[in-house]
Amino acid sequence: MRGIKPIMSKTGNALKNIFLAFSIFPMKRSIQAKAKTRKIIQNTYFSIVSNAITYYNVSNMNPETHDEKTSFWKNVWEWAKVIIVAILISLPIRYFVAEPFIVNGASMDPTFSTGQFLIVDRLSYRFENPKRGDVVVFQYPGNPSIYYIKRIIGLPGEVVNIKDGVVTVTKGEASTTIEDVTLTEPYIATDHISHDNMQIALSKTQYFVMGDNRSQSSDSRFWGPLEANLITGRPLIRLLPPTELSVFPGEYRSASSTNY
Repeated sequence: MRGIKPIMSKTGNALKNIFLAFSIFPMKRSIQAKAKTRKIIQNTYFSIVSNAITYYNVSNMNPETHDEKTSFWKNVWEWAKVIIVAILISLPIRYFVAEPFIVNGASMDPTFSTGQFLIVDRLSYRFENPKRGDVVVFQYPGNPSIYYIKRIIGLPGEVVNIKDGVVTVTKGEASTTIEDVTLTEPYIATDHISHDNMQIALSKTQYFVMGDNRSQSSDSRFWGPLEANLITGRPLIRLLPPTELSVFPGEYRSASSTNY
């Protein structure tokens, strides 16, 4: 019952004096009242006031209960502030700067494998265009809620030719010099080579993408070119597994691709 006594000694005495004043006032108006009667009435007021003050302090001013409630809600508010600040900081980062992804599937073997944890850079392509050889994460054109990871093979305005699995890109228009370049692709393992044959022309907003595991990849060969606005970003860091930790994992630039 800590803290009751100081409150009672001050508040109690004040209230007692107030009640005493009101008890004496009628005595002055009735001087015929005997001193014994006045004493009894005063003692009765003292008893009522003391009991009332004690009840008030016991029922409303219990410091242990008050402190526990205050401490609980204070802790709740502190955690709420931490969560709110974390959300306000993380949401802009996630949607505009970087976003975590986990690889699922064999389409990019051996460059990426199922279960690898990637941090994808969402910012760079706001200031520069994707380049040939970049590994990109994008929304699948057939269902934008699904994300794919592939490598850029053909750039906007080019013609992509695939003959027995060998890729040649044609850059240029009738008014400019037309140049054919056969791509060197060392990221493809021997047992992942395909023997496709096809040709496709890309518009000014389209990219041609394929998986490094050509024999097990669903890519532009099957569902067509990738629109630029569907590209989310490129892998910035591979965090897991720890033995595969790397920056810009899967990045490749051939001598021929650096020109465009």
